[in-house]
Amino acid sequence: MTSFLYLASQSPRRRQLLDQIGVRHELLLATPDEDAEALEAERPGELPADYVRRVARAKLDAARVRWQRRGLPPAPILCADTTVALGTRILGKPRDADDAHATLQALSGRTHRVITAVSLAWPAGSRWRSAHAASTSRVRFASMTDAAIAHYVAGGEPFGKAGAYAIQSEIAAWIDHIEGSHSGIMGLPLYETAQLLRQARFPL
Repeated sequence: MTSFLYLASQSPRRRQLLDQIGVRHELLLATPDEDAEALEAERPGELPADYVRRVARAKLDAARVRWQRRGLPPAPILCADTTVALGTRILGKPRDADDAHATLQALSGRTHRVITAVSLAWPAGSRWRSAHAASTSRVRFASMTDAAIAHYVAGGEPFGKAGAYAIQSEIAAWIDHIEGSHSGIMGLPLYETAQLLRQARFPL
């Protein structure tokens, strides 16, 4: 087994979390000709937990094709997807400032779920194996004023993030309670990820 893995994610937070547990990794990112955003398109009536698991697996399938096309050395491939759910409503990455503001208004004073799915594939002889896991956490926001929301949105932090926020940012001053995995809320639940890596006999 190799001593590194491929991370098919642009998220700097996922890189930091892998560094935290000492996992060497190389990026395996989509090229401009790949429509990576299309993988995250929602399907009508799809529940948040089903959505995030499906997207993580779709990202893994795309990453394996990418790996093969580039003729890279064999190593495990890790993908993840995170979504914020308010009831059955999926709160994805905001389209613009107005959408980010509306998303944070919806979360203000309420409890929501953060679901992160992780998918791992690894070479096993002449074949590949795969395994999957998911983490669900609950986050309660205190009531935020419109001015506080506008200030946060103006700083640019909500963009590119499910639910329009990052827990490691200044929004933490409005988070009243967390139940679950802090690393999962950041985008890569480390316990579940480590369990998958152990299953693949990856050195930790």
